[in-house]
Amino acid sequence: MSILNLAKKYVIDSQIFVSLMGTLMAGFFMLEQNIFRWPSLLLIFITYFSGYLYTKYQSRRKALIKILVFNFICGILSFCLIVFNHNEIRLLKWTVIVIIGLLYNSFFLEKFIRKIPLLKVFYVGLTWALINAWLILPEFNWEIFWISWLFISALVLPFDIRDMKSDDVVTFPILIGIQRTKYLAYLLVFVACLLSLIFLDKEFALSFLMTTVFTFIMIYFSENDNKGTYFSFWVESCSGLPLLMILLYWLVN
Repeated sequence: MSILNLAKKYVIDSQIFVSLMGTLMAGFFMLEQNIFRWPSLLLIFITYFSGYLYTKYQSRRKALIKILVFNFICGILSFCLIVFNHNEIRLLKWTVIVIIGLLYNSFFLEKFIRKIPLLKVFYVGLTWALINAWLILPEFNWEIFWISWLFISALVLPFDIRDMKSDDVVTFPILIGIQRTKYLAYLLVFVACLLSLIFLDKEFALSFLMTTVFTFIMIYFSENDNKGTYFSFWVESCSGLPLLMILLYWLVN
C-alpha cells in the first residue's frame, strides 16, 4: 500500500484530519483572544474526533460497540480535562455541544437533523461556531460566532456537491444546482472575511483574508466528479489554514 493510501486510511478516513483542522481553527481564535491553553486544545480535539468517528461509523453494527466504548473513554477523559483545568460552566457548555452533535445524526433517533432538507449545512456550522465562540471563551463572542458559522457553513457546501448523486435528502446542489451553490458558498465566505477584517486584530484578519483566497479557489474547482480526497483533504484543510497562516506570518516577521 502506498504512502498516500496509508495516509488516506489512517489520517483522513479515521477522522483524524477533520478533527485536527477543527482544532487548528479553534486554536486560531484562542490566540486571537489571547487565551491559548493546551488542555483546551486537547479537549477540542477529543470532542471533534469522538464526534466525527461516531457520526461516520455508527451505522456499522460490527463497529458500533467499539465506537461507543471509545466515546465513553473520550467522555471520561474530556470530563477530567474540564474538571482539573476549567470549571462547571465549561462542563455545561461542553455537554450542550455534545448533545447538539448527537442530534445531528444518531442511530437511536427516528428523526435527526441531517435528514432535514437544507439544514445540515448550517447546523454543522453552528456546532463549530459554538466551540470557537462559546466553549473556549469565558464569555460568548458574537463576532467569532458569525465568522465561524458563515465560514464553516460555506465549507460544507462543496461536500454537498460531492454527495449530490447519493444524498437521500434535498441539499442545495440538488435544489439550485452546482453553480448557484458555489455562489452561495462564495457569499458566505466573503461575509465571514469581511467580519474578520472588521473585528479581528490586524494580523489575524490578514491571515483569514489569505485563507479566504484559497477557499474561493477550492470552491471554484469543486465538482461532483472530483476525487474524494479533493474534499476530504483540500477543502477540509481550509478550516485549519487561518492558524497556519498566522504562524507563518509571525515566522517571517
